[in-house]
Amino acid sequence: MPITSVTLTPRAWRRAAAITAAAVLAAVNAQPASATPPGIPSRATAQSQLNALTVAAQGSMAGYSRDLFPHWITITGACNTREQVLKRDGTSVVVDSSCAATSGRWYSPYDGATWYAASDVDIDHVVPLAEAWRSGANSWTTSRRQSFANDLTRPQLIAVTDNVNQAKGDQDPSTWQPPLTSYRCTYSKMWITVKYNWGLTLQSSEKSALQSMLNTCAS
Repeated sequence: MPITSVTLTPRAWRRAAAITAAAVLAAVNAQPASATPPGIPSRATAQSQLNALTVAAQGSMAGYSRDLFPHWITITGACNTREQVLKRDGTSVVVDSSCAATSGRWYSPYDGATWYAASDVDIDHVVPLAEAWRSGANSWTTSRRQSFANDLTRPQLIAVTDNVNQAKGDQDPSTWQPPLTSYRCTYSKMWITVKYNWGLTLQSSEKSALQSMLNTCAS
């Protein structure tokens, strides 16, 4: 059968282009915006780090205050740590002159929810500040605690659903794990490498929970 060419009018070309653009946009929007903190180790590396962590009894909360972990600090220009993570973990994030997110899309890997307002999103400290205090940060300088609370180098900060973060509070993995079970492998690797790199201790129940979570990892 011979192939015949088809000549489209300018109006038809515009319509075809619009349909194509809409299809591409729909395909993009169908993909969730995934929070991807840096420095998440492989299973093998996380296992080595877990094995190297010191097991110790949980320390006291005496003297603890969130003010001893200054955050959020200015990172660049007008952007503070929270705003940097919102931009990093979101999709199509638009900010105003003060770096506040005015629009965007955020996928929370803890529970699988997607949000379109920054006010619905918290920046979680994977290893909570109070947990760090009980695990050795009570002896740190305020400067070191500030660095920990604003750590953008390791997987310590992540954008998640606000009420899920609030439900977590300062709990360790022996009493709280992400509701989305498929993310627990990643969460364990994040928690382990943060504690390892910051020289924090862990409890035996915490280590057992982390090992069980790590065992679900394929890599």
